Amino acid sequence: KYNAFQPAAIVRKTLPSNVRHGINIIDDKTVTLVLYDKDTNGSHKDFAHIIGDFNGWKLSNDEKSQMFRDDAASCWWITLTGLDADKEYAFQYYVGMKDGDPIRLADAYSRKILDPDNDKYILSTTYPNLQPYPSGAIGIASVFQIKTDVYNWKVTDFNAPDASELVIYEMLFRDFTTSGDINGAMEKLDYLQSLGVNAIELMPVQEFDGNDSWGYNPCFYFAMDKAYGTDRMYKEFIDACHERGMAVIFDVVYNHATGANPFAKLYWNASANKTAANNPWFNVDAPHPYSVFHDFNHESSLVRDFVKRNLQFLLEEYNIDGFRFDLTKGFTQNRNGNATNDNGNYDASRVAILKDYNAAIKTAKADAYVILEHFCDNQEETELGNAGMMLWRNLNNAYCQSGMGYKENSDFSNLYYTTSSRPANSLVGYMESHDEERVSYKQTQWGVGTIKTDLATRMDQLKANAAFFFTVPGPKMIWQFGELG
Repeated sequence: KYNAFQPAAIVRKTLPSNVRHGINIIDDKTVTLVLYDKDTNGSHKDFAHIIGDFNGWKLSNDEKSQMFRDDAASCWWITLTGLDADKEYAFQYYVGMKDGDPIRLADAYSRKILDPDNDKYILSTTYPNLQPYPSGAIGIASVFQIKTDVYNWKVTDFNAPDASELVIYEMLFRDFTTSGDINGAMEKLDYLQSLGVNAIELMPVQEFDGNDSWGYNPCFYFAMDKAYGTDRMYKEFIDACHERGMAVIFDVVYNHATGANPFAKLYWNASANKTAANNPWFNVDAPHPYSVFHDFNHESSLVRDFVKRNLQFLLEEYNIDGFRFDLTKGFTQNRNGNATNDNGNYDASRVAILKDYNAAIKTAKADAYVILEHFCDNQEETELGNAGMMLWRNLNNAYCQSGMGYKENSDFSNLYYTTSSRPANSLVGYMESHDEERVSYKQTQWGVGTIKTDLATRMDQLKANAAFFFTVPGPKMIWQFGELG
């Protein structure tokens, strides 16, 4: 099952000091690649090699391809020398068991990937001079370059708005402009500034499966999705926002990852199409009722270290101002049902996990926003709020009722923190988000009297909604185009 290649016996050698999992730039000609491999039973693969542009995509049992094994570090590693600092190198790991088929893996810490199925559809105006997919690769390949493009930030002293003043605009690059990319969004920043927006929350921009997505199907967390633009374009967008006094918040998804994620592929149950029971990063099945793709085990030290490293990297590399966490209710190993069986009961382990991530964020950037899509027990949300995190507060139903002309269930009072035990400015209120139907649509379907039939009347109702939304103290969020009705 070696496809005509016979891996040699394992060569054991101590991992060099001061290297981390992933791609390590040592100097202008040297890179060390480190692959963690130890399952929940303490076992590892029988062999690990690398193939890539640096060795002509040829497997061999020598220093050009075969990785060393360090059992104490639970890692395979190899150091490549004689590299061109200005060249982009594509590569993959080739690992497996003697009695099974080999696995081709990209590196989970890659800053850039090449995708044979989707890159060809990315326009050159969106991503100029994209490296061609290598003929020797199979599946997603990683890319590294020793000497990368250094971005010189124009704004180095940005002061993000106080939480009490936040007017967040939730943006999906794909749909915000006709071009569906960063270039198009850049042209609209003056417009957003004129509305009074002072923060942009980007729906997920870390590499996700395919090119056409909301982004809640992540696969590579250290790489920005190429469907929206180059790494430099992302930084230019953030810089341009800061020039206009607007903070930038990344929507991040750590509840789950797709099967394209290298951690999922490394220990995979093909017959069940799930992560295997011995996978140290993932649960086989989610312990909560919101399972999508493959559920991370946030009690795993591997997952915790990965998430914290990624959060700090994003803050430092992209100069962003904070995060909105997707589905934090799922950050638990407990089946914690309540009357609605939604896992919303108080969960001390989940609180500890989120406090750990919050502390890592604040270590990298003390004033970073941390916003949670949580929707859990009052005690739990209060504790998280008191720890400096903010919670999404969904008022969609109340504002829809008001917009349609119904008095019933149109109470807006929960928008204000005093209706709960949460601390001041810890609730990010919204009338609409990407998860709800727009008020204006519901007006056309179920509006009372002329609200359903007359545009002017509908707009008057929406104006009244806005007045009863923006005048309530505390942070607010608008779902893109909500300003248009």
